[in-house]
Amino acid sequence: MTEPRETPAHFSGRTAWALRFETPLREFLRTETGSAVILLAATLAALVWANTDLSSYEALWGTRLSVSLGDAGVAQDLRHWVNSGLMTFFFFVVGLEARREFDMGELRDRRRLVLPVVAGVGGMIVPIAIYLLVNGGRPSAHGWGAAMSTDTAFAMGMLALVAARFPARARTYFLTVTVVDDLVALCVITIFYSEHVTPSALLAAVAIFAVMLLVKSAGVRHGLVYAGFAAAVWVALFRSGVEPVVIGLAMGLLTYASPAARGDLERASDLFRLFREQPTPELARSASAGLAKAVSPNHRLQQLYHPWTSYVIVPLFALANAGIVINGAFLARALTSPITLGILVAYVVGKPVGIIGSTWLVSLLSRGRVRPPIGWAGVAGGGTIAGIGFTVSLLIATLAFDGPRLEEAKFGILAAAVCASLLTWIISHVTVMLPSRLRARALHGTAESIIDLGTPVDPDRDHVRGPLDAPVTVVEYGDFECPYCGQAEPVVRELLADFGDVRYVWRHLPLHDVHPSAQLAAEASEAAAEQGAFWEMHDLLLGHQGDLLLRDLLDYAERAGLDGDRFRRDLAAHAGASRIAEDVDSADVSGVSGTPTFFVNGRRHHGAYDIATLSSAVRTARARAVLLP
Repeated sequence: MTEPRETPAHFSGRTAWALRFETPLREFLRTETGSAVILLAATLAALVWANTDLSSYEALWGTRLSVSLGDAGVAQDLRHWVNSGLMTFFFFVVGLEARREFDMGELRDRRRLVLPVVAGVGGMIVPIAIYLLVNGGRPSAHGWGAAMSTDTAFAMGMLALVAARFPARARTYFLTVTVVDDLVALCVITIFYSEHVTPSALLAAVAIFAVMLLVKSAGVRHGLVYAGFAAAVWVALFRSGVEPVVIGLAMGLLTYASPAARGDLERASDLFRLFREQPTPELARSASAGLAKAVSPNHRLQQLYHPWTSYVIVPLFALANAGIVINGAFLARALTSPITLGILVAYVVGKPVGIIGSTWLVSLLSRGRVRPPIGWAGVAGGGTIAGIGFTVSLLIATLAFDGPRLEEAKFGILAAAVCASLLTWIISHVTVMLPSRLRARALHGTAESIIDLGTPVDPDRDHVRGPLDAPVTVVEYGDFECPYCGQAEPVVRELLADFGDVRYVWRHLPLHDVHPSAQLAAEASEAAAEQGAFWEMHDLLLGHQGDLLLRDLLDYAERAGLDGDRFRRDLAAHAGASRIAEDVDSADVSGVSGTPTFFVNGRRHHGAYDIATLSSAVRTARARAVLLP
């Protein structure tokens, strides 16, 4: 075992290649954070517009727009086209993210479903109870739905802005809770805020949806087919009186998510190679289709629609609905209105009490077997920021109220968003002032993480660099010919040099469909391992990735001081092939299809592999390792 050599200085910062390694969840969180600023700007623009020229504001959003086909058609004003039409795409993205969490995220372990479901439901029941307590016996009690739901986009963005020191896991867990929140909210809209339901149109919507499920079960994968079915269901629901945005959520939940399979990637490589040899339009279409098939429909559709919903549709919704005239008379009325006070207290007090209380109750009743994947400071921050109930809350308010009562409801929603952000900022700053060990416990918690690494590290079998009893283990699946693995190598060296309590494990994943010399290079490293020189050969191979032919490998063996004849015999006999195949099998079990792929204490590392990002992941893993028994 050799000690890591000194790292070149130019690898100490972020690298351009690191930016290529993004994941669906990381992209989702980044988009939500970025869109919060635009959403806030749209809200302020609506308020300025309404207070400057209310007549033009209402005239624009009250403009009638009809879409007709023969004698049939749909007609409503622009505001309702945004609320019932464009917002369908917003709920479609929510459904996609919920399905991604079920298939690939925290909720793929179904035992972890209990806590976010209970927290999400508890975070809705308590605010509803508070609102009804304030509005009991009044006609305004009908608007209880406006006091229950969290705005995922706005809350996620504000959480990142006002609580930047919270770990990424806190935002991930909060996302799972708000997904449950959105699902329940949409059910509430469908059941309680759909008026004058027409049974025949509703039955037509159900029948069309059932036919679509049959088509899906038959294996049809063309997106335009499902877009046609979704449009037909939307029209039928609109005609029935049921809020049609529900079809967006349903379509998202039906769209599966999965990691790119190695077989699909290899087929895509073959198709691209054919196109490279003969660049014809037919082969271009085949290559394009092969690349698309390698990525699950969920990921493709999220990439397509999520930026549009976050940067365009949701801000447009805010612009269309947040405009209210604020003056002295309105403030005097709103501050004594049971609608305003009910919504404000429900969100600012009810949301955190409901989420924190239900989470604590589940932990207590399960005797600690079910615990949140983050610390209680993270749970508290998520509970307070959940008091931002902008998008869905405004949507329900427009269904439940009109006139002055609608303006009072909007003011309560806006005031709650400001107070919730301030409370979360206070919790974040109080947490930072705690002693280091207590702060780590408050942020990271003591619950065990999901282990993504299918085959545990075995020091007697694996190639290990660093102390065997280190609290943090970094596993890399790599390919000696992969240029990204070569660029990651100096970063790994620096990581080992900076942290003395990290052990590093290399596992083989030669991508022979794109790297023809990778398999032979891997076998050369195993031949060197037979003579106790795996790491010497490992370093030489990654340092000379463009020279991996047989004559080069024999030269490296000589440089490493190996027995040349034995090395040749082992290479000729493919002595290390079975060992490499075991690593490849373990990569398949762990869902690894590309290189480099890192695991930190068994948890897959998502995102960039620069020194700053990897160091942050190691520090987090070390903090959790110290807290866990």
